[in-house]
Amino acid sequence: MDRRGFIKSGIGSMATLGLGETILLTPNAASAMNYRPVADGGRRKIKNDYRSAKRITSVCLNCSTVCGIEAFVQDGKVIKIRGNPLDPNMGSHMTCAKGQSGPTINDYPERLLYPLKRVGARGEGKWQRISWEQAYTEVAERIKASIAGGHPERVALHQGRSRIDAEINRFLGAIGTPVQLNHRALCSSNKRAANYVSLGETDWESIDAERCKYFLNFGANFYEAHQGGLHLVSRVVKARFDHGAKLVTFDVRLSNTAGRSDEWHQPFPGTEGAVALAMAHVIIRENEIDHDFVAKFVQPGLETMRAWLATCTPAWAAKLSGIAARDIERLALEFARQRPAVAAFTNRGTGAHYNGFNAERAVVMLNALVGSIAKPGGYCYGLDEKLSAARYPQPQPVPPAPKIRTDLEDPPEWPLANRWQKMKVGQIVYDYLRQGRAKLDVYISYTLGSPMTWPEGRSTTVEVLLDEKLIPFHACSDVVYSEMAHYADLILPDATYLERWGIDIRNNLELTHYVALRQPLTPPPGEARSFADVLFEIGRRLAPEQAKYFQFGGHEDFVRAQCAKLPTTGPDGRQFKDGFEYMKHYGVYVDRSQPKPYQVYQKPLNEKQLDGSRTDAGTGVIYRANDKGKEVAVGVRISDAAVRGFTTPSRKFEVHAPEITQVAKTLGIVDDGLPTFAQIPSHRNLPADRFILTSFKWNVHTQARTASQKYLTEIVHDNPMWINAVTARKLGLKSGDMVELTTYRPRSGPADQADQQAYKGTGEKIGSARMRVFVTRGIHPRVVAVSNSVGWISGGRASEGRSGRRVEVAARGIAPDAAKGYGPAPALDDLNAGVWWDEKNGGKGNGVNINALLPINPQPLVGMQAWFDTVCSLRKV
Repeated sequence: MDRRGFIKSGIGSMATLGLGETILLTPNAASAMNYRPVADGGRRKIKNDYRSAKRITSVCLNCSTVCGIEAFVQDGKVIKIRGNPLDPNMGSHMTCAKGQSGPTINDYPERLLYPLKRVGARGEGKWQRISWEQAYTEVAERIKASIAGGHPERVALHQGRSRIDAEINRFLGAIGTPVQLNHRALCSSNKRAANYVSLGETDWESIDAERCKYFLNFGANFYEAHQGGLHLVSRVVKARFDHGAKLVTFDVRLSNTAGRSDEWHQPFPGTEGAVALAMAHVIIRENEIDHDFVAKFVQPGLETMRAWLATCTPAWAAKLSGIAARDIERLALEFARQRPAVAAFTNRGTGAHYNGFNAERAVVMLNALVGSIAKPGGYCYGLDEKLSAARYPQPQPVPPAPKIRTDLEDPPEWPLANRWQKMKVGQIVYDYLRQGRAKLDVYISYTLGSPMTWPEGRSTTVEVLLDEKLIPFHACSDVVYSEMAHYADLILPDATYLERWGIDIRNNLELTHYVALRQPLTPPPGEARSFADVLFEIGRRLAPEQAKYFQFGGHEDFVRAQCAKLPTTGPDGRQFKDGFEYMKHYGVYVDRSQPKPYQVYQKPLNEKQLDGSRTDAGTGVIYRANDKGKEVAVGVRISDAAVRGFTTPSRKFEVHAPEITQVAKTLGIVDDGLPTFAQIPSHRNLPADRFILTSFKWNVHTQARTASQKYLTEIVHDNPMWINAVTARKLGLKSGDMVELTTYRPRSGPADQADQQAYKGTGEKIGSARMRVFVTRGIHPRVVAVSNSVGWISGGRASEGRSGRRVEVAARGIAPDAAKGYGPAPALDDLNAGVWWDEKNGGKGNGVNINALLPINPQPLVGMQAWFDTVCSLRKV
């Protein structure tokens, strides 16, 4: 094509795209066009010499577990990744497949390389290469207009998994907008809310797994897709083989975790809470409780709980769940009699239901009854601090937190979503914009693939992203030309997690405080830049009252400041000039100065903490004024001793949470504050020709993050529908047959029960898709299961399941005349004929995007997406 008069076509032309030139990128075609063959010249893969490679520590971000890693870099190329044994969660060089895939990300030949500005209609795919200065200025000018117009809240930042919260909060705080939207309601908000109501903690529990004797697992698939799963698996294996610990799993599907358990039980979907309550009934009835812990630290007390649980018998739970009453009773007693080194825990399988909040609470309560909370081998929880500004200081000055609220980031229908932590209710964002519940001027998306990963992503999400009246300006930061980038007005090419800075932390299964450093292993290709640096550059172009918060330099300088209070002497005695250099070398700092937080609720309060305090005569709660003069609870008196207690309002483990009753009343919901079971309205009297659809993750995929990585996608790229063998026989189905799966919106319960009113609870049809069948005995007869993370329209040849001809450029998509400093070109582009699952070449294709068929369905009060409640029908085709 004549470059003066015609646009270039396909992501393969990105490397030779000149400033001001135009390129056409369209889903399903963007990655397969303009790939011209080049002779290989006899080149072959060269064996790497790791002895001459440079070792650099960093942190993986191919999933939420964020493992410390060691990388080996040779000639500007990452050639190997393994675990950093100094990471206390890892403790070895082991990494999972997602970690091993890291080296493929930087060298991905379909990377976005330059800032691009939309020049056609939104969604048409026509882009012009612009300079970074123009990109920064355009975003900054739009933000300045919102601030000048008195509406800073019309600037929103919508993120996926970022791990740069401090940086993002600084940017939004400087603007004065509270609208930081996240995906927590699609991930873990019920889990976090249940822990907070019960314990006062908003993070995941840190099970002391290596010392545990009995694991009661409600829906956690930690062998594959659990936060911290790799770390938990290694410790569970040790516990089972070293001292004979038992693992019991409740799951509707024979996951890899269920298959490796001592017992697997298949509850009817959404009835895990009933099973947990029945177990609690048995434990109390048989007096198999920790009387001392319950008497001192559990609210509302044994006799109240005994009366409340009187009707929650194993027979009652058996009728609801399908699990035999004798098994419920037996497992409850086995669990209780191994106390206190036991743990009952959950994950999305229990929490992602309409009744998931109370189900999570009911399971956590089992630990309180047997006294395993914060005990060796028990249900332990997070430490007092995470990345606190006091311990990890930021460059000064720091902007104040915005005081504005909007329905978009704090929807009143779910009052518990943001009460304790910024959980948000992200799945309703696009529908609320369509309803006019909030207005936006500037929408910035980062690591977010909502057209692919959101419920109704290909309908509601895309419709709103296309509407320029609802989203006047959309700037998208991404690594590849994703489905999200396709609906943007400005594309900001991002650095991968192996090309940028950051400081990271996770709950630690060794129960010690630690922090890890993410540092660049290689420079990003082309003009790709870290999103944090992009935010800082935009901030410096705002008005002086905002720009003053960004005068510290770049992201490296920001992280250097955060490391200022870290030690300068290494564990091997080596000296460093500052904490930043210490972290660059070791990658991890572990604070072993404090004992493990076993029974931290019994920690005595010191004289300073008690100075000026008062004790409530009725509750024993100790109150003291904070630095703002507000009286807050700091502890509780137990047997005349002033101790820390739990960080709940009562300073006790709260089975009964009065706060829930008060908040529910504002919505007209009657809630007794106890984790009472309520059946999911859509599942009552389920017709014989209807089934319940569940989705699941494989251990090689993380929603929108991994599909473009060929190493992972060639392992899992298809997602046939699992169906029970008995059910399949009734429907005349066998493995390999095609079915049409149709999904429906939830149905609400009785009109006079406000807590049973589903979001758009009409029962109407959502959509249909055709897919292959996989017949198995490893699934509940009323359930069908389809994995997520596949079925991409845009995102590169691997994710789309499309072979393409070889790219005529160097390794990281760099034009030959600009390739200096970026390492050698690859011997082969294995996305050429290597996408062997391409349907046009006889493969099975890239699967079905199951999330597109799932309704927006937030559960009451907290708002977590009820992923696993969707009713569906099947038709053989």
